[in-house]
Amino acid sequence: MNFILRARLILPFCLIHFLSYSQSLLSGKVIDKENGIAIPFVNVTNNKSNYKLQSNQNGLFTLHHSGTYTFKKEGYLDYTIDIKDNSFHIIQLTINPSKLKEIIINANYLPKTLKEATSTTNILTNKNLKLANTTDISLVLNKVPGVFMQSGALNTNRISIRGIGARNLYGTAKIRAYFKDIPLTNGSGATNIEDFELESLSRLEIIKGASSLYGAGLGGSIQLTPQNSYVNQFDIENEISMGSFGLIKGITKLNYGNNKTSLNAIYSNTHSDGFRDNNTYDRQTFTININRFINKKNEISILGSYIDLKAFIPSSINEDTYKNSPKSAAFTWSNAKGFEDSKRGLLGVSWQHNYNENLKQVSSIFTSFRNAYEPRPFNILTEKTLAFGLRSRLIGHSLFLNTPISWTFGGETFKDIYKWGTFSNLYQDLPSANGSVKGDRLSNFKEKRRYFNVFIESNYSISKNTTLSLGLNYNKTAYHLEDRFKISDTNIDQSGSFNYKGILSPKIGVAHQLSQSINIYANSSHGFSPISLEETLLPDGQINTDLKPETGWNFELGTRAALLKNRLQFNAAIFRLDIKNLLVARRTSQDQFIGINAGRTQHDGLEINLNYNWLQIESLSINSFLNYTLNNFIFKDFIDDTNNYSGNDLTGVPSSIFNAGLTVNSHLGFYGNINFQYVGSMPITDSNSLYSNSYSITNLKTGYKTNLNKNLKLNTYFGLNNIFNKAYASQILINASGFGGNAPRYYYPGNPINYYTAINLNYTF
Repeated sequence: MNFILRARLILPFCLIHFLSYSQSLLSGKVIDKENGIAIPFVNVTNNKSNYKLQSNQNGLFTLHHSGTYTFKKEGYLDYTIDIKDNSFHIIQLTINPSKLKEIIINANYLPKTLKEATSTTNILTNKNLKLANTTDISLVLNKVPGVFMQSGALNTNRISIRGIGARNLYGTAKIRAYFKDIPLTNGSGATNIEDFELESLSRLEIIKGASSLYGAGLGGSIQLTPQNSYVNQFDIENEISMGSFGLIKGITKLNYGNNKTSLNAIYSNTHSDGFRDNNTYDRQTFTININRFINKKNEISILGSYIDLKAFIPSSINEDTYKNSPKSAAFTWSNAKGFEDSKRGLLGVSWQHNYNENLKQVSSIFTSFRNAYEPRPFNILTEKTLAFGLRSRLIGHSLFLNTPISWTFGGETFKDIYKWGTFSNLYQDLPSANGSVKGDRLSNFKEKRRYFNVFIESNYSISKNTTLSLGLNYNKTAYHLEDRFKISDTNIDQSGSFNYKGILSPKIGVAHQLSQSINIYANSSHGFSPISLEETLLPDGQINTDLKPETGWNFELGTRAALLKNRLQFNAAIFRLDIKNLLVARRTSQDQFIGINAGRTQHDGLEINLNYNWLQIESLSINSFLNYTLNNFIFKDFIDDTNNYSGNDLTGVPSSIFNAGLTVNSHLGFYGNINFQYVGSMPITDSNSLYSNSYSITNLKTGYKTNLNKNLKLNTYFGLNNIFNKAYASQILINASGFGGNAPRYYYPGNPINYYTAINLNYTF
C-alpha cells in the first residue's frame, strides 16, 4: 500500500519533469546569410553552462534548454543569439573574408569547403560584387585570374575561361552557366549572364576546367547564386544612381524573412545613352527568390527572373575610325539604327527532401523563354525560344571501408524550341524611314534542341588530410531543324537532324592538406563543346553529319594557402588544356559562316592570386589584392583550307593579365577601393599578322555609410573608371573581313574616363 501511495506521489513529478523537458527542446538550422545554403557541423555552445553540441550534415540542430548560444564555424564569423521560445530557429552566418578557403562551395550539388576542392574555383562574394558599379559585370569578372570578359557595349560581350570561348565571334559560348539550378546555357551552347542585375546576386562561383556536375563544358562553369532574404527582418531599400553618357539607374529591393519563409524581390531600371553613336541602352529587370521551410525533412524554393531589354548596336569599326573617331558607330549599323529588343524570363521550383541525416534529394523543374527582334543592316532577325527541363539528384554521406565518403548521383534533361527567321531590311531603299524597315521574309526555321546529362561524383577521404574526387558525366545531344520557308519547288529544303554520339567525360582529382595553412590539389578532367545546328549547315543547305564536337582534357596542379595568421591568402595554379577537333567558323559571305574541324589547340597557363590584410582593427581595415594570369595558348595543329596556322598564338586571348587593388574601410563609415588592370596584346587574326595593343586602366570607388536613425541607413558612393583616360579596344572581332572595298572592322572602343554616383536608403520596419 505504501508502494502504491509513493508511486502516486512520484508519478506526477516525473510527468511534470518529462513534459518540461520535452517542451524545452529547441530546434533550428544554420545557413549562409547571403545565399541560404545549409552549413554543416557548426559548433554550438551555451554561453552560461558551456554545454556544446554540433549541427548535423544538413545544418540542423536540437537544443535541450533555452539560453544564450554562440554558433561557430571556421570560414564564418561567430554569431551569438538568445534562444528562448520553442519555434524553429534559422541561424544565419556571415562569411569571414579572411578565411575564404573554409567556406562551403558547390552547395546545390556536392557541398564541401573550398580547401577540399580538387579543381581551381574562384569565389566572388557579395562584397566583391560591390567593389565597382552595379551596371557592368565585366568590371567584376575581369578581376578573376584566368577569366577575361571583353565588353564592346553593355549588351555586347564575350567571356572566355583559359582561352575557351575566345574564338566565338559574337557572345559567350563553350562555358556553362547556371542561375542556381536553372541553366543559362541554351541548346546551342551559347550563354548570357550580363543581362542579370548584379544586385540580385549574392555570390558567383567560377569553376575552371570541365566539371562532371555541370555538363562537362570545356571552359568550365559559372554559378550565379541569387540573393537570399535576411531572417526575422523586413526592410525596403532604394538606390538611384547616375553617371557619364546619360546613365540613370534605379533599384528597389524588398526583403522579408521569418523563421520559416523568406522572400527577396529586386526591381531595377537602367538607362544609358552610351559613349558611342547608336549606343542607347534600356533594361528593366525583376528577380524574386522565395524559400519556404516546411519541416525538418522538406524545403521548397521558387526562383523567377524577368528581363526587358532594348539596346542599340554601334558594332565594331575599322582601325582608322577607331583611332580618329572612336565615338562613331559602324556606318551601316548607324544608318540602319540597328538594335536588339528582347524579353527574357526564367522560372524554377526546387524541392529538397531529407530522407535522413545522411541522404537527401534535390529536384528542380524549370522553364525559360526569350523573344527577340533585331534589325541589322543586312537583314532583320526574329527569334522565339521556349525551354523547359528537369534536374534531380541524390546527395549522400556514408562510410566506405570505415572512411567517410560524400557522393551525388543525378541527371538533367533539357529541351528548347527555337524559332527564328530573317526578313529583308529596306532602310536603304526607304531613306525617309530613318532606320530599319521590315521587308519580305528570307528564311523561317524551327529548331528542336535537346540534351540529357547523367552525372555521378564522389569525394572520398583517403586519410585525415587527403581527399580523392572521382566524377563521370554522360551527355547525349540532338538537334532537329525544320525549314518552314519554301518559295518554290526548287528552293533548297534545309530540314534535317543531327545527333551526337554519346560523350562520356571522366574526372579525377585529389586534394591534400600539407599543414593547417597550406593545401595542394591536382586534377584531370575531360570536357566537350556542343556544335550549334547553324554550324552544321553546308552552303548547299545540307547538314554536315561528319562535323565533330570539340573535346579536350584539362590537367592542373594548384595550391591554396592562408599564411601569417590568415593575413595572407595565396592561390596558384598551373594548367594545360589540350583541345582536339577545333571548330572554326569559316566566313562564306557577309553574314554566313560554316563550321569546320580544323585541328588542335594547346592552352598552357599560370594563375596567381594574392590577398593581404595590412590592417584589421576595430576602427580601420586595409586590404590589398594582386592577381596575374600568364597565357601561352597556341594552335597545335590548325589547317584552314590552304592556310597552315600551326604554331601560331591562339586568336583573341591576351598574352597576360595583371590586376592589383587596395580596399579601405573605416568605422567612421568611409570606404573606398582602387583597382589597376593591365591587359597584354592579343592576336586579332589566325595568321598572327595583326595584334591589338596592350593597355592598362585604373578605376576607383569611394563612399560613406551611416545610420540616420534606428531604422534608416544611408549609403552614398562615387566612382571613376579609366581615370587616366586611356584609349583602348575593350573588345575585338577576330578574323573580320572587309566587304565592298571597305576595311575590316576589328575594334570596339573602350569607354574613356567616366563617372558614376549613387545614393542608397535602407529602411527596416
